[in-house]
Amino acid sequence: MFAAYAARFDQDHPLEALELGDRPEPRDLPPDWTVVDVRAASLNHHDLWTLRGVGLGEEALPMILGCDAAGVDPEGNEVVIHSVIGATGHGVGPNERRSLLTEKYQGTFAQRVAVPRWNVLPKPPELSFEEAACLPTAWLTAYRMLFTGARVKPGDTVLVQGAGGGVATAAIVLGAAAGLRVFVTSRDETKRRRAVELGAEDAFPSGARLPRRVDAVLETVGAATWSHSVKSLRPGGTLVISGATSGQKPPSAELNRIFFLELSVVGVTMGTREELASLLSLCASTGVRPLIDTVLPLERAVEGFTRMAHGSVFGKIVLTP
Repeated sequence: MFAAYAARFDQDHPLEALELGDRPEPRDLPPDWTVVDVRAASLNHHDLWTLRGVGLGEEALPMILGCDAAGVDPEGNEVVIHSVIGATGHGVGPNERRSLLTEKYQGTFAQRVAVPRWNVLPKPPELSFEEAACLPTAWLTAYRMLFTGARVKPGDTVLVQGAGGGVATAAIVLGAAAGLRVFVTSRDETKRRRAVELGAEDAFPSGARLPRRVDAVLETVGAATWSHSVKSLRPGGTLVISGATSGQKPPSAELNRIFFLELSVVGVTMGTREELASLLSLCASTGVRPLIDTVLPLERAVEGFTRMAHGSVFGKIVLTP
């Protein structure tokens, strides 16, 4: 079957480790696993980290990339895949640590993917395959950051750092739908304008002083915005971090400010199967939809990876096998 996969690792030039071509069909499945025919899959920065060799050993290569997908199961049901494998032991050994697709098991950038049956959820008919494929990583992460990590409520003010990426745009849309006051930052004026169109109350250049301190900050950028995130919080506020695309070593950890103002720092990785089910239901019932930047055939995966690597996206890039 045709697939996009990591053939090797390249820390400095990750796209040179990406190859397109034939890979073996899923077969000899463990008990309680199934195969999904992929109709749409979406890109995440996790895929670039995989090409750099983060979270994956040489012995696992070649590895089909892709965490997210929506498709059709063997019974003809339209489904969405929850890509956290082994979080509760379903379909794997009782002592297996949790992993994402592409870390131990082959990913979704292919015509078919094998997953535990427990990881397959019904796709609401209101959502297209392309829309549903955007939800299991970026949108689920944003959902968990807002409502489990930050525990914000309607009327609270949230700062989303780095408008444009999948998690950031998801947080803007979900936050606005939940009655939050959403501030965003971006170096790009066009992205700031589009963030306001999505529902943000206001958008500011990166590092700009905000009109008031916020109840929570959603941080996916890392080193470049960390200090600004900490300084933007009100006393007792919460900083929720789910990524560090600009690096993990900020110039200052701001420890004095964190303990003096009694700030909370919460880490989030993905979300639970139950949270994904709630997110799917929310989108189906309210009309909230993921923002899709581009839909490309899988044969043009290199183009999609290049755009994501250069930061020239607003929303999600979706690949269709």
